[in-house]
Amino acid sequence: MIFQYDYPLFRPPAEANNLILQVTLGCSYNKCSFCSMYKDKSFTIKKNLDIYKEIDILANLYPNTIKIFLADGDALAIPYMQLLEILQYLNKSFIKLRRISLYATAQNILNKTSLQLEELSKNKLNLIYFGIESGEDIILKKINKGINQSDLIKSLNKASNANIKISATIILGIGGKKYSNYHIKQTAYLINNTKINYLSTLELMLQTDEKKSFYQRFDDFIPLDILDILKEQYNLLKSIKTINKIIFRSNHDSNSLHLSGTLPKDTNKLLEQIKNINII
Repeated sequence: MIFQYDYPLFRPPAEANNLILQVTLGCSYNKCSFCSMYKDKSFTIKKNLDIYKEIDILANLYPNTIKIFLADGDALAIPYMQLLEILQYLNKSFIKLRRISLYATAQNILNKTSLQLEELSKNKLNLIYFGIESGEDIILKKINKGINQSDLIKSLNKASNANIKISATIILGIGGKKYSNYHIKQTAYLINNTKINYLSTLELMLQTDEKKSFYQRFDDFIPLDILDILKEQYNLLKSIKTINKIIFRSNHDSNSLHLSGTLPKDTNKLLEQIKNINII
């Protein structure tokens, strides 16, 4: 068997140096109007026998692997028993394995029971990458996210209660000018009512093919300029009042200003960095 990936292949920046195992193809939802990932793929769950063969190849090539990312879009959509068997095979094949991670959606977290999530966590699935985008219901509906704020909070807390760490992303500017204040207020509320471990902010970037469908659903969208985006960043950080430690990053290629720190310890420092741009 020749090992090869089915492209395009996406992974979080933090997984750049880690082993990637493609257990699904595409995204099980794949309807978000702002997203260009996996548009040319039909969602498919690979057969475990094929996955095991790939694991055997990778284990032979990289026996000292300690971190593995399960691709594609949201491998947590795999039925519980099948996913558990994959995790168990990974643990048997990589004796130094410490962490398994994947993309997850609110929908496929809510489709698993709390006991199932706990068992997956015990088998080293202990980090999920989660796109919040916004905490405002109006915006979530306009971008066709398929869930509301309540679903987001419930799913995130369900994962964290199962001892699964959460790396979440927010998209600055996704509410446009009309909903900017609502976007920040409700997103901060969501963060303050969950236990996110890592938080990143991106800035809205629409690919050419997505612009038409995005504006069709979001017909009152008016893009923010860079200064408005930075004001959103400032107001979001100012409004986050979480008591748990959050590793914060704003260092994606889309970001106008790169920031990094730990909340709430570095909140004031980060706010000062933004104020130095003379926007506040």
